[in-house]
Amino acid sequence: MGSCSRLPSRARAPHGPRTQAAAGPGWRVCPNGQHGAAEFMKQMADRTVMEAGDGASLWVESAPAKINLFLHVTGRRADGYHLLQSLFVYLDLADRLTVKPHTRASRDRLTIVGPMADALRKETGADNLVLRALALLREAGGNLPPLAVTLEKHVPVAAGLGGGSADAAAMVRLGQRILAACGHPVPEAEKLAELALALGADVPPALYCRPSWVEGIGERLVPLDVPSSWADLEIVLVNPNQPLATAAVFRRWAQSGRPFHHHISQPRDAILASPQAFTSWLATETTNDLEPAATALLPDIMTILEALRSCPGCLLARMSGSGATCFALFANRRAAEHARTRLRQEHPDWWTALARIRQSWQGDAAVGV
Repeated sequence: MGSCSRLPSRARAPHGPRTQAAAGPGWRVCPNGQHGAAEFMKQMADRTVMEAGDGASLWVESAPAKINLFLHVTGRRADGYHLLQSLFVYLDLADRLTVKPHTRASRDRLTIVGPMADALRKETGADNLVLRALALLREAGGNLPPLAVTLEKHVPVAAGLGGGSADAAAMVRLGQRILAACGHPVPEAEKLAELALALGADVPPALYCRPSWVEGIGERLVPLDVPSSWADLEIVLVNPNQPLATAAVFRRWAQSGRPFHHHISQPRDAILASPQAFTSWLATETTNDLEPAATALLPDIMTILEALRSCPGCLLARMSGSGATCFALFANRRAAEHARTRLRQEHPDWWTALARIRQSWQGDAAVGV
């Protein structure tokens, strides 16, 4: 497909989402997020490139999971999409993408490995979000050669952690790097913005992988500058090892007749500066509107939340996204580890993990739990 059958061993800084406010129809980084976008691009310029055994370059990108610290349903568009307000944070739990040229082949190949691979074994065709991201990059003008992609899957599937969206966003970042390294034109930021939103509402924020205030259907975001004290928050993640479809949860929410949530303002800097004040603000001013609907479909969610809230030192326990993963915030590692150990003993069939918040893009961090 392209002349770059052997990828260069070093990538030049790719062109990425611009720091201007308007980045395409319906998707924008709001003006007070401009500094965050510039920082993201600077940090993204130097990434892991390794040599494969056959001398080809291996390109590696991590795909961090996210949690919604809150999620409010604020309205519904004429096309049926629900409008949301949410605060996304990204974690040091991540999938990993490894890419190399697929020599002597005319199309891409996707291989899925890792502890969560079984849930996606049959989804290596064109409908997989990673391959869709590649296809859309090419449609946007990206002259990419056929690629062999390995997805190392650590994030649970259909779990409210945005794993699929993170994988798609990581593929977009990889595509940018490869195109730049090959000397090919990189699609303009406006095209990439449209591409991200076409892949899913959670994909635009996942391009940045940093705390973000998100509104609309995910197309309006403000990257947040958060204090270093956020790194002190410890997170316990729990999933009942049962997938929960987002569409089913929203359908159940719509059937409930619940009113739309009023818009809230971003917390003041003084609240963001203190983990204790921030978690108190979350507990008193926010919620996850989808939690009752998800619990009605999967009662184990309530069992998980009750178990987390009963753990000593739990500051806040809540469901992430449309479920079924729940999280709890703790002030220190010891309390979080104690909680996870207790839950693993009492509920060995649950998936659990410890995590921390990524404050900004940190390259290819440790993967897994």
